[in-house]
Amino acid sequence: MSTTIDLPSHFNVAEHFLNLNLGGEREDHPYLICGDDRLTYRELYEASERVGRGLLRLGVEPENRVMLLMSDSTRFPPCFWGAVLIGAIAVPVNTLLKREDYRYFLEDSRAKVLIVDEVYWPEIEPIARELPRLSHIVVSGAAAAGTVPLEELMAEGGPLEAEPMSADDAAFWNYTSGSTGAPKAAVHLHRDMVYATELYANQVLGLRPDDITFSAAKYFFAYGLGNSLYFPMAAGCTAVVYGARPTPEAMFEQIERYRPTVFYGVPTLYNAMLNTYEAWQAGENPPAGLPKLDSLRFAVSAGEALPAETFQRWKRLFGTELLDGIGSTEMLHIFISNRPGHVKPGSSGKPVPGYETRLVDEHGEPVPTGEAGMLLVKGESAAAYYWNKHQKTKSTMLGEWLATGDRYILDEEGYYWYQGRSDDMMKVSGSWVSPVEVESALLGHDAVAECAVVGHVDDAGLTKPKAFVVLKPGQEESEELAGALIAHVKAQIAGFKSPHWIEFASDLPKTATGKIRRFALREGISSE
Repeated sequence: MSTTIDLPSHFNVAEHFLNLNLGGEREDHPYLICGDDRLTYRELYEASERVGRGLLRLGVEPENRVMLLMSDSTRFPPCFWGAVLIGAIAVPVNTLLKREDYRYFLEDSRAKVLIVDEVYWPEIEPIARELPRLSHIVVSGAAAAGTVPLEELMAEGGPLEAEPMSADDAAFWNYTSGSTGAPKAAVHLHRDMVYATELYANQVLGLRPDDITFSAAKYFFAYGLGNSLYFPMAAGCTAVVYGARPTPEAMFEQIERYRPTVFYGVPTLYNAMLNTYEAWQAGENPPAGLPKLDSLRFAVSAGEALPAETFQRWKRLFGTELLDGIGSTEMLHIFISNRPGHVKPGSSGKPVPGYETRLVDEHGEPVPTGEAGMLLVKGESAAAYYWNKHQKTKSTMLGEWLATGDRYILDEEGYYWYQGRSDDMMKVSGSWVSPVEVESALLGHDAVAECAVVGHVDDAGLTKPKAFVVLKPGQEESEELAGALIAHVKAQIAGFKSPHWIEFASDLPKTATGKIRRFALREGISSE
């Protein structure tokens, strides 16, 4: 498989993707479905040109930032591509945050234009007038005084010549989730989407024109941006998006309604879907008919490690594989992945073609096979730097290599096994313990819906594992159950790795991407 891509000296990534399906049989093929709304490839191209023309009328120039605070819908892609088409930088941001978060994003990015859905305007309005660099606010929906309606922005049609950018120019930013500090803007170039598409979407997933894809992860995540925005364009297939919160019930309804062949989610969602389906099977408020997922060729998981138990339950209930992998905002998409038909449950798989990986110790020296080390990755989809974060850029982007902050073990067959974030690892009885290994063992118990394991210091000043456990419906908290859970783990892994304490919880703190915020649990322990 080739991993070499030749790009011309003048290259605009919006022009590249928008032209892939024009002038042929795919031109009037559905590109995007959201509820009852449809967008063909030709309509996408024309709408993107209209947005680009409107932004030019507002005085937007190359390298100006255009922030998008928008739900997943047929309006998002034209706004994203329209900005990039004229050489501006598209900056999609998380729609699940609060006013001060958006103040930070707008001030940090120095956005000239904000395009915002009407539903988020009340959160933005109190700060919008205070930001001198924010020249224009475009509202999708009922526009307020002093703002520009999106329909008005898109009023002027006709051909639009793409700004002749370089493949090495900035095209868009993705903000990290901020789980370890203030969010950082990873600056991605016009080349990056092309590499992520060819190396992962084409060579690992093998997306086809007859595919229908559906991503629970939203556009404002790097993961969702690939899944629903540019991967489908490269294949000429159809993407389904869902603007509201991805509850298990909603995901089952969408899959039954649109019959996707590829589904993208995160481990927390897959676990919740399994719990919901099993509860329905047990007679707990089931729908009229249990949903069928027989349209799926496979499903993809990323965002955090997928437990082997979750894979096995999914395969047993629905008959399809979950392809777990690891990606990051900085690398744009997945760079280590399991392959269809070659899954090792519990592992993250093998490196995607075109990416190099290695595991090193705290001194930067390679670790032997079978020992845990810090994961470094190298590939052409990597972000150029963090905006306004010089020191963090230097400590994370080590020349051609990116320090992911994840600890992994490489086995003899070349599969990578996630051990946790560097600051999640704990040393117990002189040996390193991965919270992921303990959590996987706990999830094998029939009473456990979710769990998280962190290090906790006992009365003797020694670190031991502590588990926070969310029980399945119908299960009752008790000392007897806590003891049974500890015994269950001891029966599967070394005794020193088993939890010394079980704390039952109604839910677990998570990031907007669905990752468990173990550091928040650790902070809660230290404040007790």
